Amino acid sequence: MNYRTAGESHGHGILGLLEGFPAGLEVDVAAINAELKRRQTACGRGGRQNIESDKVEFLSGLWRGVTIGSPIALWVKNKDFRIDTAPDLFTPRPGHADLAGSIKYDLPIRPILERASARETAGRVAAGALTKQLLTLWGIEVVGFVRAIAFTEIVPKKLDELGPAELLKLRSESKVLGICPDEDSFFEALIAVAEEGGDTVGGVVEVRAFGLPIGLGSHVQWDERLDGKLAQAIMSIQAVKGVQIGEAFGNQTQAGAAYHDFIAYDPAQEQSRTQGFVRTPNNAGGIEGGMTNGQPLVLRAYVKPIPTLKKGLPTVDLRTKEPTLTVYERSDVCAVSAASVVAENIVALELAKAILVKYGGDSVDEITRRIGQ
Repeated sequence: MNYRTAGESHGHGILGLLEGFPAGLEVDVAAINAELKRRQTACGRGGRQNIESDKVEFLSGLWRGVTIGSPIALWVKNKDFRIDTAPDLFTPRPGHADLAGSIKYDLPIRPILERASARETAGRVAAGALTKQLLTLWGIEVVGFVRAIAFTEIVPKKLDELGPAELLKLRSESKVLGICPDEDSFFEALIAVAEEGGDTVGGVVEVRAFGLPIGLGSHVQWDERLDGKLAQAIMSIQAVKGVQIGEAFGNQTQAGAAYHDFIAYDPAQEQSRTQGFVRTPNNAGGIEGGMTNGQPLVLRAYVKPIPTLKKGLPTVDLRTKEPTLTVYERSDVCAVSAASVVAENIVALELAKAILVKYGGDSVDEITRRIGQ
């Protein structure tokens, strides 16, 4: 299964194209729209979200609401369609694709920023939300949430004991899409202070996947390793500058005996997808040797502060080559909550691809029989 996107921030809309999706899934369009809404209404979003009301339209790949194995085109229409009339910029923004893209394609800044914009992720969220419906059929749940905003990390003390149902319940109660809803006011205050100062803030999002079978991905070739595929997919999200699987960052300071997970056998889990083998405490994040090991997948993405600031950043005017400040383009103050939605759905896409590689099959029923659900 492969997926691509097309479209510009202020073009006609964003297109997601899924090829190789199995036949036989009765599509829940409302669930896809709910994911698009979560992406839009997340805390810290800018004025654009007051204009758009994202909803998916299927242009191909369905018959009477059921997938038929042919390419699926998902369309998210833009209400703010002004790509041809929006003024060009002459002050490339640090942290954006503006300068490098303009030089690479020998174009003005405007068409570069239109495609480089995170608006593109609407297509990936729509495609990911569709693949999550497959994963749910096979007992796999993917949950993304905000772990930190700015310099503050807030997660429950017994996070590793929480399953997908508990995580989803906590997240549903949080305005910032975290899992400590009682602490939302602190995160909201951090965002408000940044907005008042014409600044922005970043943070950390976490995605956890439960119910994965052993052996998704492979060790036999570098480009078949699942952790590599996940890292590439997550790093492709606009504003993400780092990815961690398990407890990776800082592990160089630990001795091997302290860092690596112990393997144990639990007869009570012999018939589960772990086949009875368990890891303690899952510092590997559910992946060893490029393959899932039956434990929950734990992935974190580090999101930089959005580089479009109201107070501007030092740059150069391309016409005069003189120093100046960037011109403000409508933007988010904090994209971390929205990034958690994008990351969750992109992880779902990559896991669904890995499932299809391992088990194969043209229809949902055929794959389900092979997985054993």
